[in-house]
Amino acid sequence: MSLANKVLASNNDLPIRTDLPVHSGKVRSVYWLTEADSRRLIEEKGYDVAADSPLAIMVISDRISAFECIWNGEDGMNGVPGKGAALNAISNHWFKLFREQGLADSHILDIPHPLVWIVQKAKPVMIEAICRQYITGSMWRAYEKGERNFCGIELPDGLQKDQRLPELLITPSTKGILKGIPGVPEADDVNVSRADIENNYARFEFRNVDDINVYEKLLSEGFDVISDALAEIGQIFVDTKFEFGYVTDKQGNEKLIYMDEVGTPDSSRIWDAESYANGKIVENSKEGFRQLLLNHFPDPDILLNKNRMPERTALARDNELPQSVLMAVSETYTGIAEKITGEKITLPEDPKAEIIAILAERYDLIA
Repeated sequence: MSLANKVLASNNDLPIRTDLPVHSGKVRSVYWLTEADSRRLIEEKGYDVAADSPLAIMVISDRISAFECIWNGEDGMNGVPGKGAALNAISNHWFKLFREQGLADSHILDIPHPLVWIVQKAKPVMIEAICRQYITGSMWRAYEKGERNFCGIELPDGLQKDQRLPELLITPSTKGILKGIPGVPEADDVNVSRADIENNYARFEFRNVDDINVYEKLLSEGFDVISDALAEIGQIFVDTKFEFGYVTDKQGNEKLIYMDEVGTPDSSRIWDAESYANGKIVENSKEGFRQLLLNHFPDPDILLNKNRMPERTALARDNELPQSVLMAVSETYTGIAEKITGEKITLPEDPKAEIIAILAERYDLIA
């Protein structure tokens, strides 16, 4: 079987029993189970959720997005071999560590296949919870232009590119378009201050003001857990994005949990520590793919300038990347996943057929 056939590029066309349209994001697709199937699985599997909790099957693809576009390769390779399994394995590892260390639970209830999660429905907090230990990326570009205030935090003059910051900075942004918040533009992914969140906590879907402290604590503690573990394998945790939501457990208690993904090469920057000590940045995250694209095309402004989105979309649609490029990205993802988890990432022979067989035989969820 060709390598392209081991890539799960299309993940929104599985025959999973559902009454609702499949929600398909850039990387994951979500199938909301019927009420009957949700109740049945909660009872059969003993999941620690309320009996009437909606459940979903979340299927991760091997697609790769960057600069808000999906990128494809030559010879029908419409994704990165092993990427989905690597991302899930890394998230599974960190979520388990968080739970063991008493931080908080996640939305994941079961892992039927390396590309599949069974999740509980959470009510998301409308914040992209971002924290930064180094000044790089978009923060450095803004700082270089003279900006010093980030999300209400004042940075000193004299910082250098890629320098470790004096302390871990929490720099949240909006998740989706939030309306009617004074001083906050009605746009997705807009930086907000802690004062913005405190003064409008209900608009950000927090239950109370005290939960802002909870999310910040879970964010910083989660960052430290991952940072310490990565340091042990010679890696630097540079910055990351977490997401949070509310769920109700079997006893009827509402609690804040981690959701989406954590500490992955898609949601974080990870640098090789030895290279950094020698003055060189070696990326073990999707940032390496972004840099590759910036170097690959003659006019990188198309990728950086939001006003040139139609050109960017056309660029991604009309340019198939060499397989060698996607395989290099594959090595980054599977390599860092194997370092973190200590386990081999194995490419499935026919991912779609495997997923369907497991969900039919073990969960009775195929229509």
